Amino acid sequence: MSETGIFPIFDSGAGYGIIVGLGGIFAILMSLTTFALKRYFSEVQDSEMYLTAKRSIKAGLIASSVVSSWTLSATLLTSTTFGYSYGIASTFWYGAGCSVPILTFAVLAIELKRKAPNAHTFLELVKHRYGAPGHIVLAVYSLIYQIFIAVNLLVGGADVFNLVTGMNKIAVCFLFPLGVCIYTLFGGIKATFLTEWVHTVIIYIIMLASMFVMYTTSDHVGSPGRMWELLKDASEIRPVDGNAGGELLTMRSFYGGLVGLIFLGGGFSATVDSQLFQKAIAADPKSTVAGYLLGSLCWFSIPFCIATTFGLGGAALEHTPSWPTYPTPLSPAEINSALVMPYTAYTIMGKGGVVAVLLMVFQAITSAMSSGLETVAVTSLVTYDFYRSYINPEATGERLVFISHIAVVTFGLLTACVAVGLTYAGFSVTFIVTAIGILIDGAVIPSACTLFWKKQSKYAIVLVPIISSLASISTWIGVAYHKHGTVTIATLSDFIPTVAGNMLALTAPIILTPLITYLKPENYDFEKFKELKQVDDSGFDVKAQTEGVAVKTAQERTEAELVNLQSIEKELYVARNYALGAALFIAISLTILWPIPMYGTSYIFSKQFFTGWIVVTFIWAFFGAIVVTLLPIVESRREIYLFFRAVITRRSASQ
Repeated sequence: MSETGIFPIFDSGAGYGIIVGLGGIFAILMSLTTFALKRYFSEVQDSEMYLTAKRSIKAGLIASSVVSSWTLSATLLTSTTFGYSYGIASTFWYGAGCSVPILTFAVLAIELKRKAPNAHTFLELVKHRYGAPGHIVLAVYSLIYQIFIAVNLLVGGADVFNLVTGMNKIAVCFLFPLGVCIYTLFGGIKATFLTEWVHTVIIYIIMLASMFVMYTTSDHVGSPGRMWELLKDASEIRPVDGNAGGELLTMRSFYGGLVGLIFLGGGFSATVDSQLFQKAIAADPKSTVAGYLLGSLCWFSIPFCIATTFGLGGAALEHTPSWPTYPTPLSPAEINSALVMPYTAYTIMGKGGVVAVLLMVFQAITSAMSSGLETVAVTSLVTYDFYRSYINPEATGERLVFISHIAVVTFGLLTACVAVGLTYAGFSVTFIVTAIGILIDGAVIPSACTLFWKKQSKYAIVLVPIISSLASISTWIGVAYHKHGTVTIATLSDFIPTVAGNMLALTAPIILTPLITYLKPENYDFEKFKELKQVDDSGFDVKAQTEGVAVKTAQERTEAELVNLQSIEKELYVARNYALGAALFIAISLTILWPIPMYGTSYIFSKQFFTGWIVVTFIWAFFGAIVVTLLPIVESRREIYLFFRAVITRRSASQ
């Protein structure tokens, strides 16, 4: 049990109640939903539905799922910690740094839909184009990313639940994957989309409630003006090194800028993760661009608003009598343990605020794990990219679903074991999330070139990621040693070595990819991607018909889908260009037009300007909440009506 400050303030039963109780409720509800969809909408869990949702997900659920995938426990905890430590600049740069890769992925996603309409995973394309060597290299990179992000989720959850409730860390690491595995086993990717929506809506509700308490009703703050006054006092008591005038309220922040660079690198590493491509594959072709663009804008509101509320709130209130440990400030150990968020929540909302933090962390962990880090993306990778590619190329849909079920359970146990090891070895959630780009970013450019550059060679796809990763890891360790004279977890966590490693990993392939490619360039025909075929799921059709479920045959479904894809190919080409233009505009706005003028002038926020900033924060929070909550309902209103009508009348929705 932790003895940090005022924590733990609950007994371990509260932690078990949240993880086991809520996890069980979600597992039961999603399993029942999957059963009802099969009963009333004739949705059979064959391999195509289980792993691609028949490529039918609309923009609202795609946006919700993107927000869910990107909202890790680290998103909530580390953004708050950086906001507390470095001020308002880091709250902005955290969100901007990670939003740019999502925008980039909007372009990759639509190009994938256009060039390979029948793909089950992105790595299928890699194998089809480069053969086994390139396929294995990128598959290993994707799997490493998925393992470490899933582990990061569990490490963050274990730290918070242990510190706040005294719950055993090993129990946390093993119980979190349990509920996720259950509803994924029964429902596949569509169940995860629906669950992600519920989780993300709850996060937005708690976030908005916290913002209103902090900035309108709290006795300790209660208004943007009062927050500004408290932050000015805090800047005098604890000036921020590297900030203009030592102020918390300035965009001129050396370390705030480094936060943006670190998470730019960390964010781009996610484009190697097959789970984001899995969402693109599951999307209705016409919904892909809108889903990812809306998802990037909505996700920005999560770290931006959370850190502006809890991070700045912690910095403002720490030097007032309302702070639980006043006059003692937070220790480095407490800050590194991500306790800024629960401390601030306790100050403004009491124990109820800490419960809200635990619920948000629970939602973030289970949502991100179900989104593919723990389940469908890994099962897709194991099922299609290893089993079907190298063990049983003629596997039927039933066999693939069986293998995917084994993969779900195995991966859940593996990540839990690794998380326990890293937790007790002293690795923090911040260390893992900031270092992942150093290991993975070397594969980003080669992956993008697979879809966009026909000349990239087999040698480049194999050598560039490996060389870049070795160079970035060496740079990371070398800079840490040069600056501190020793290599430890603490010195490797320093911003300068971390930025050096991330940026080298991201930029080295820009030089290495063409250099190696032009030694022996290729001239690949992208039309070959359309040779990829869907799986034979006829066994599921027979089984469903014997159970009384009316379904189209696999051949009928495939013919209908091919006709539809051929008819919208030109629309997808236009959508690709639109996605590119929109992504560039939003990225330039977030990284240059908005922050750089304030950075260049070393502007320190006035009370009026800060009040306007908080208004914008509320607007962005409401925008994200409305899009994520209401758009999926509006888009699926007909299906929802048919579903409830079918349940009431006990007849199929098609009747």
